[in-house]
Amino acid sequence: MRADAQRNAEKLRAAAAELFQERGLKVPLKEIARRAGVSHGTLYNLFGTREALIDEVVAGLAADRLGEAAERALSFEDAGEGFAYYVEKVCELQATDPAVADVVSGCFPAAECLMAICGRAQDAAARIIERARLAGAVRPDFTGEDLLLFFGTSALLARAVADTAPDAWRRQVAFLLDGLSAESAQGSLSVAPPTPQQMYEVMGRLAGAS
Repeated sequence: MRADAQRNAEKLRAAAAELFQERGLKVPLKEIARRAGVSHGTLYNLFGTREALIDEVVAGLAADRLGEAAERALSFEDAGEGFAYYVEKVCELQATDPAVADVVSGCFPAAECLMAICGRAQDAAARIIERARLAGAVRPDFTGEDLLLFFGTSALLARAVADTAPDAWRRQVAFLLDGLSAESAQGSLSVAPPTPQQMYEVMGRLAGAS
């Protein structure tokens, strides 16, 4: 790559990182090019697709933040406290970093690195939930799909209240955690959890609504 192309690529990575974290992964590519001070065509020539740019700019950051949340949750001696920490931390990340919120939604299936990160995050969440269930801290019928759908709705709420009641999402998280305690379960639910395919379709629609 020529020196001028390398400089333009670095400018685009920096501009994309800023705008993705400010406004999420759907920010118009023309705005990224404009902030970087290059043409729209230069962006496409260097990166080709939005997904390629996302993978290069966001994937590592998302992997670090979501991985750290899961690792910390699994380090708790009390599995219930670890579960509560994980839910609160991921919701906080979604509320403060729109890019992470979009990563959790899995709304860019063509971004291969990003989808691999989503898969690892879901596997970690399943371990955190199972650990809490075995400890009797979470009702036995709660699944990873249930948690992912909650993350999707929490992300929408966090964006909606950001300018008026920025901590309102914390109240909803508190209600969820209270309602998930094993003691609160009154028999089995009559509705089955969503299948993984149903969950992905719903998350895509939630992400589109945001």
